[in-house]
Amino acid sequence: MVLFSRRTCGLCDEARRVLLAGRAGTPFEFEERFIDGDDRLELAYGVRVPVVLVDGVERFEIAVDPAELRQLLRS
Repeated sequence: MVLFSRRTCGLCDEARRVLLAGRAGTPFEFEERFIDGDDRLELAYGVRVPVVLVDGVERFEIAVDPAELRQLLRS
């Protein structure tokens, strides 16, 4: 799972919290990539962060729904 975020972003902080809480119940690989200063990532995700990719597919944008995350982790 990859979280694209910014270093100073309240929504990103909340998304990270939800993901890490989900990880406590069902372990999964987690990587956070900060888009700050990366032109390519800024262009792709700039106004949409946080963005979460699960198995390379965008599953969440702006917010991570805990119930939907639990469902994804079960499958």
